[in-house]
Amino acid sequence: MSNTDPNPETRIALFQRKEVRRTIHNNEWWFVVEDVVLALTDSADPKQYIQRMKQRDPELGKGWVQIVHTLSVTTAGGPQNMLCANTEGIFRIIQSIPSPKAEPFKRWLAKVGYERIQEIEDPELATKRTRALYKAKGYSDDWIEKRMRSIAVRDELTDEWKKRGVKEQREYAILTAEISKATFGLTPSQYAEFKRLKRENLRDHMTDLELIFSMLGEAATTEIARNRDAKGFPQNKHAAHSGGTVAGNARRELEKKSGRTVVTSENYLGLTQSTKQTPRLAGKSGKRS
Repeated sequence: MSNTDPNPETRIALFQRKEVRRTIHNNEWWFVVEDVVLALTDSADPKQYIQRMKQRDPELGKGWVQIVHTLSVTTAGGPQNMLCANTEGIFRIIQSIPSPKAEPFKRWLAKVGYERIQEIEDPELATKRTRALYKAKGYSDDWIEKRMRSIAVRDELTDEWKKRGVKEQREYAILTAEISKATFGLTPSQYAEFKRLKRENLRDHMTDLELIFSMLGEAATTEIARNRDAKGFPQNKHAAHSGGTVAGNARRELEKKSGRTVVTSENYLGLTQSTKQTPRLAGKSGKRS
């Protein structure tokens, strides 16, 4: 395994219904520091809270660069560099956060760290836990099946890109945007804004059909890249555009026959655990190309 996970789409854990994003670095979980602050303090401005925290705790501020690393983390608008710390580092940061949630968070953190060790020994456990996480968040079984399949399709594509000399993270993000633009007429960041998402994972807020066309665009890109024997970034960018165009043409054909747009602003935000269902298709809320 590489030092950083090129496809951390599903790497979200829940602490008391608060999402804490994480990524794999040096074969262990690293957690987004801002998310930890939000989970423990409900701060309206976690960046400012972190700065004040470092001022209150000079020793923490002095050792900050040893504890916290900048790592690429998947966000609604695509991969972004974010401040992250491993389990040991988060334990140290928690010492400077006066919160009644600190102790239960420590226990939760230890549990998550232990689960990572288990997943190294049995990779299938990671898939089972991802399914359980989506179930706990209220997603339907049918949607979860499509989401898990979309993760597999994405993994296959990024593996193919890696074999073909595409550099991870930045170039992955550009190629992903190329597929999305050709498929939906929107880049991931535009799509996330359209769905009113801020830090949430875009695909976790897609409808069944949006997921299906995402999969089609990425699966088509993988097939085209293989058949063309695309090498390096420029050739794979052409393959990405072609793969997205395949899905985009299919989307437009469906919209023409059904009379409804596929791209919708609907998402899972604001829905309770008891009422979350797979969103129905919106009739005229989507942008089209």
